[in-house]
Amino acid sequence: MLHIKSFVFSPFAENTYIIYDDAKNALIIDPGCYDTEEKEKLSAFIKEMELKPQMLLNTHCHLDHIFGNKYVAETYHLIPHFHALEKSVMDFAPAAGFMYGVPFDNYTGPVQFINEGETVPLGDVVLETLFVPGHSPGHLCLYYAAQSFLIAGDTLFHRSIGRTDLPGGDHHQLITNIRTKLFALPNDTVVYSGHGPVTTIGEEKAENPFAGASLI
Repeated sequence: MLHIKSFVFSPFAENTYIIYDDAKNALIIDPGCYDTEEKEKLSAFIKEMELKPQMLLNTHCHLDHIFGNKYVAETYHLIPHFHALEKSVMDFAPAAGFMYGVPFDNYTGPVQFINEGETVPLGDVVLETLFVPGHSPGHLCLYYAAQSFLIAGDTLFHRSIGRTDLPGGDHHQLITNIRTKLFALPNDTVVYSGHGPVTTIGEEKAENPFAGASLI
């Protein structure tokens, strides 16, 4: 059984997720903790639940999803995992932070690339990766069929989609990937997005005005 804990961090109201199993193995996804208080909040939960972080994963590397990479990597001795096409996005993040007025100390150590179709282990189970570029060039989503949930990052939101006007964005590519890859999942799949509330695939197929309504 997998459990999901979410946090809303940073001025961008980014959703950070911890997925953990009954044996306390944990996966930290998109740590957006920006200031000391947010970092301590993340660590306090891990300590309280006696979790054992096994992996740090970024769905993509826009600045709001990697604010906490350095802290998590150093605190739990983890290496960030993400798609190779996100490396340039991560390298540009400090400049983006300067532009947005949110400077931060970027992670600069070794990284591990996740290729399209590879799985992500967590204890005795594995999560599937889905390659869904469009919001960013190497965006990954995580899907766990046994409990029917999707960690969507900034691809699909409650009644919205990820913006595509940032460097490396491609609107047509994102819409195509949502329709062919995410909307191919069962309608009852719970969608945990990078911003905003939880939704389901069925709801978004029926009511999302950007990705196309009435596609059930």
